[in-house]
Amino acid sequence: MQYSQGNVGRVFTLRLEDGERLPDCLEQFAKEHSIQTALCTLIGGADQGNVVAGPKDGKAPVIDPILCPVHGAHEVLGLGTLFPDESGAPILHMHAALGRDGETLAGCIRPGLDVWLVGEVVIMEIEDTGMLRKKDPESGVALLTKA
Repeated sequence: MQYSQGNVGRVFTLRLEDGERLPDCLEQFAKEHSIQTALCTLIGGADQGNVVAGPKDGKAPVIDPILCPVHGAHEVLGLGTLFPDESGAPILHMHAALGRDGETLAGCIRPGLDVWLVGEVVIMEIEDTGMLRKKDPESGVALLTKA
């Protein structure tokens, strides 16, 4: 286990609008407001895009993701973290549950997901964590690592 201790910094509330793309719009907001690390929550609607819903083979040395398309308006609830990558760019890692007509799809929104109508986001900045996302040579995934 790797861990760090930080302090709560600024808290931002955002209203994302129809058609804005996640994670792009949150990463851009973080750049513009010099947010390096944060806890992010999302509630609202989602429409077009894809989510990663697991690896094709959980025992494979390199992860080959299962991409599930999202078509049509869905209710969405997401929770994620924002940490810098090795170049210092803020990267959002958010998982979300999306529901439509009694069916639920859950997964990572990294491939991209469009807001439908509205997305309410709270970003709680975490200062002085000393953590970053560093590419793991074995899995090929950028893992949270102590800097």
